[in-house]
Amino acid sequence: MPLTADASRLTRGNVPIADIASPAERAACDAVIGRWAEARLAEGGAVAAVDRQPELGRWYVRLRGEEKDFVTVWLTVRQRTLHHEAQVMPAPEVNVVQTYEYLLRRNADLHQMRFALGPEDAVYLVGEVPVRAFDADELDRIVGSSLAYVDDSFPTAMSIGFAGKYRRRRST
Repeated sequence: MPLTADASRLTRGNVPIADIASPAERAACDAVIGRWAEARLAEGGAVAAVDRQPELGRWYVRLRGEEKDFVTVWLTVRQRTLHHEAQVMPAPEVNVVQTYEYLLRRNADLHQMRFALGPEDAVYLVGEVPVRAFDADELDRIVGSSLAYVDDSFPTAMSIGFAGKYRRRRST
């Protein structure tokens, strides 16, 4: 579908494309993450560690999970969006079609995120928000939802994709 200009905004069909953020807006996005991370680490809750790669515009937020020991959310400040991703599981060894079917069906229940395959066929939870729409509340939603969605989907996906090798930690 071709790009069109609609009232000085780029669109692809009816879907708006995020405007290019200025360097100051991207720096403000980065600062929000830094302040948020400092506050969450001080609280001593689910956030276990935070690291930053400034040359890549990337942050790593390591969270304590219930089903997975840790869930790491990667936050990358891009030209237009803040991209976020978390690894859910490695590529399934068995029941591959059934594993992917389960995750694709779960996509319908996710808010502004989706399961996707990485280059090595591992399963990731990914999403993005426009840099201009990003704030601390949105970061709370991204990190909290990432932890909840991964912890919720991980045991079933692993039970299907690694049948006989994976056992749930908690009783249901």
